[in-house]
Amino acid sequence: MTKNLPRFSTGIPGLDAILGGGLIEGASYILQGHPGAGKTIVSNQIAFASVTRGRKVLYVTLLAETHERLFQALGTLDFFDYDQLGTNVTYVSVFQTLRDEGLSAVVRLIREEISRQEATLLVFDGLLNARDRADSDLDVKTFVAEVQSQAAFAGCTVLFLTSTRVTEDSPEYTMVDGVLELHDELIGVRSVRRIQVKKSRGSGSLGGYHQFEITSKGVTVFPRLELALAEPSIPDQERTGSIRSGTAGFDRLLGGGVPEGSVTLVFGPSGTGKTSFGLAFLSEATPEEPGLHFGFYETRNRLLSKARALDIDLERGLSSGALDIIWNPMTENLLDKLAYRLLDEVRSRGIRRLLIDGLGGFERAAIHPPRLVEFFASLTNELRAIGVTTLATWELRDIVGPTVRAPISEISSLLDNLVMLRNVQNGPGYWRTVSVLKVRDRAFDPVVQELCFDAGGPAVRPIPPNLSSAPGETTGPSGI
Repeated sequence: MTKNLPRFSTGIPGLDAILGGGLIEGASYILQGHPGAGKTIVSNQIAFASVTRGRKVLYVTLLAETHERLFQALGTLDFFDYDQLGTNVTYVSVFQTLRDEGLSAVVRLIREEISRQEATLLVFDGLLNARDRADSDLDVKTFVAEVQSQAAFAGCTVLFLTSTRVTEDSPEYTMVDGVLELHDELIGVRSVRRIQVKKSRGSGSLGGYHQFEITSKGVTVFPRLELALAEPSIPDQERTGSIRSGTAGFDRLLGGGVPEGSVTLVFGPSGTGKTSFGLAFLSEATPEEPGLHFGFYETRNRLLSKARALDIDLERGLSSGALDIIWNPMTENLLDKLAYRLLDEVRSRGIRRLLIDGLGGFERAAIHPPRLVEFFASLTNELRAIGVTTLATWELRDIVGPTVRAPISEISSLLDNLVMLRNVQNGPGYWRTVSVLKVRDRAFDPVVQELCFDAGGPAVRPIPPNLSSAPGETTGPSGI
């Protein structure tokens, strides 16, 4: 029988997940990273979260100055509570003790304070300074062992903070139960914060880099989606029903409507009607079948103006609460943060109709684009499992041309249905066309149709005969 070690929550969103469930009771950890990486905020956020769960914290520093400047900086963060200082969170500087009496005296002081404060969490900020004071690796090992021993005797978990990178062959690394490393890197022109679990003794963890951010709320970690949701959170269920697309005549092409719980990609060049097609899909939302627009390119007001111009009724759904619109500005975004925001909204609102407009917003947020296939696989698998019927858009770069290329590799294996929109040249102008390229596990009509926007919203109708050999017409999909 597998024995699970007792743990407690860090109180930092996402951090428990990459640690395999939180910090192990009575264990010792190193939290390392260069100055400014976020160690002090992470450790203090854990400290104050522990207090809310009935713990007492001893925070030991090697600062030469008073703690007032530290409190001023922490006071800008929501989790910091002045009322806890000196009662449930006690800050002690051992700078003078280390300078005048050495490491043994520091251990003695820590032992006394743990006992006096009845602490169950010890944060030691300044492992680098202690190491510099040691004469040898044996002294470092002895110091760490003695601190661990005193803490373990009192049932206290330990966080050692250091600004230097502790290597795998260092005495500190070999003695602690876990090592977390914080990074603040410049990738291109943007700064990216990432955390990595370097060591996790007796416990599973989510490996590799995970992005995090620091805001007024403190630290939030975003575990890589393809690891955190390697499998859907709930078992997938077989669904055989269909729902209305909102575009007149289109359900017939799909073989009876949009398959329930499926993921459909509507792709094509700019101006072919992808967003409008999606808005028609959302106009069918009801309180029993709530809808969500999760987009990157257009604000709520611009979407509503577009819908009114096309005679698509979104106001009814918005006023009844059956529909909501979330706009993510196309600026600097974090890939996994976007995914968690989407999934949280879908779960909390019970969304059944989802428009992601468009997937290129996720692509632009990716620091490491090669992971996109795995990322989209985990995202779409989770949406299917929780019963969401998803329509996503993706813009192609080529406005006209003889071929169509998939927006990302291996897209066909990830998506259930593929719908292509194109501009077809007709003399001095262009016609919009729509064609269904794929519907998983269902017969469909692959014929090319005209997509028009008349009174009453979008509709499809047979393509005029004079377009059958029009210049610039696409001959077929490529790379899909």
